[in-house]
Amino acid sequence: MKPIRLLIADDHPLIAEGIKNTFTSNAFIEVVSVVTNGEEAIDFLKKEVVDIALLDIEMPKMNGLACAKEILANYQPVKVIMLSMYQEASLIKELIEIGVKGYMLKTIAKDELILAIQKVHGGQEYFSSDVTKALLLNKNSEKVIQFNEKSKLLELLTKREIEIIGFIAEGLTNIQIGEKLFISPRTVDSHRTNLMKKLDLHNVAGLIRFAFQNGLS
Repeated sequence: MKPIRLLIADDHPLIAEGIKNTFTSNAFIEVVSVVTNGEEAIDFLKKEVVDIALLDIEMPKMNGLACAKEILANYQPVKVIMLSMYQEASLIKELIEIGVKGYMLKTIAKDELILAIQKVHGGQEYFSSDVTKALLLNKNSEKVIQFNEKSKLLELLTKREIEIIGFIAEGLTNIQIGEKLFISPRTVDSHRTNLMKKLDLHNVAGLIRFAFQNGLS
């Protein structure tokens, strides 16, 4: 099986090097280049084939938004993931609308970043919990409006699954949830997958919305 070819674009050398080092010992992900702005990313894609472009938002010459638009318009099937410190819902929504498949904050844990890249490469989307929470917040209140009547699907969930969906809605990572429940991050991810199947949801945003609307967070 060929490794996932990853292009990293970030104008902060120390941060870029740290991101690159995340994958040093990972046989399934190969960092093919690290560039410092969107123009360099596009120039690289003109010559080389990559599977995923991992982009920062704030970069000189061509920022992450403009770079993502260019890649998604002209360099398919490259998938784009944003790794940034920006958490503005309007920006995240615009990126989703143009076809970005993942958005995470730079505070993400190493294991979760690797998991996100693998999921996006496999055809899924990955938006970290803090990002999806920002998307779901109502402008006039702290949380989305809860349903007066709880969903009957709650009856399908185990006590552990209810615990986990509550933690997901609070913005905790798989690692943080695992530490609280004394289970591995992979086990948390398995529970997350089972929750999506039981509730017929297809992303973390849906899980968070369900948790909010049913008073689990």
